[in-house]
Amino acid sequence: MDGCEAPAERISARARFHGQALAMEEVDAKSAGELGFMPKIFVQATLPHSRPVVHEFERINGKYSLHLTAPPSVGLPYGSYPRLVLPWLTTEAVRTKSPEIRLGATFSEFMYSLGLTPVTGKRGTVRRMRDQLHRLFSTTIRWTYTDEARGQASGRGLVIAGEHQLMWSPRDPALQPSWRSRVVLGAEFFNEITSSAVPVDLRAIRLLKRSPLALDIYVWLTYRMSYLRKPCLIPWEALRRQFGADYTRATDFRCRFLSSLRLVLHVYVKARVRQSPRGLWLLASPPHVAAADPPRRVCA
Repeated sequence: MDGCEAPAERISARARFHGQALAMEEVDAKSAGELGFMPKIFVQATLPHSRPVVHEFERINGKYSLHLTAPPSVGLPYGSYPRLVLPWLTTEAVRTKSPEIRLGATFSEFMYSLGLTPVTGKRGTVRRMRDQLHRLFSTTIRWTYTDEARGQASGRGLVIAGEHQLMWSPRDPALQPSWRSRVVLGAEFFNEITSSAVPVDLRAIRLLKRSPLALDIYVWLTYRMSYLRKPCLIPWEALRRQFGADYTRATDFRCRFLSSLRLVLHVYVKARVRQSPRGLWLLASPPHVAAADPPRRVCA
C-alpha cells in the first residue's frame, strides 16, 4: 500500500483488501457477473510500469516481443490505468461482438466501472485517466516471434484504435455531454482480443489496481495455470525481461516481484508457486477462472 498513508489508514485498507479477497472465494467470477477478458498479447508481454522517457518501448518474453510506438506529442500508456482499461475494453468487445465501444454516458460512470473514484484537479484521477486513455488509443503494436535455431521469424502490426473520441469534461466528470465518448478498435486488434482473450476475474483486477506489477502477475499466472499440467521453472532473468526489464539490478526486481506476488496470492489463493534461487516454480493448480476449455500447451 501507499507509504504516505497513516498507520490506521493502512490497516483499514489492508483489512478491506483481505475481506474482499476472501469474499471472492465464496462465489466464482461467472456467477458473480464479474467474468472478464484480457488481451493475450498484453499477458505474455506487458506495458511500461512507469512513465517512459521515449515514445517507443519493447518487452521481451522468450521468443516473443511486444513493441509499442506512440506519437511523441502524446506518449506511451503506462501504470495501472491502461491495465484497468484493457480488460474492460476486451470484455465489452467480447460481450457486444462489435469493435465500436461506448465508454459511458459520463466520465464518472466510466471510472466507477473500473473501480476508480473520479477526482478532479491537476493531480486528480480524472485528468490522469483521460491522459492514459488518449495514450492507449494512440498506440500501435508490433508483435514478433523469432526462433533463431529454426530460422523462423514472423510479426504482425496492430492498431489499438482506428478512431477515438473522448468527449467528457475533465472539470465536471458527472456532466453528460451532447456526444458519447467512444472508441472504434482497429480491425486486427479487435479480431486478436476477441479470438484469444484470457479469462480473468474483474474483481481481482479492481483489487490489485494500485500495483501495475501485481496486475501483470495476476493475469499471467491466471493464464499459465489454465493449461499447466506439470511443474515448470521460470528463471529469474526470464521473469525480469518479461515483467521488469527497467530494473537495473536483478535483486531489486526479485524483491519487488515477490512482494507483488504475495498480493496476487491473496487473490488467487489456490495458485501453487515456489521460489528457488534459480527462479519461480509453477505447480499445477486449479484455474482461477474456468470460463472455457483450457488450451493445450507445453511449459515454455
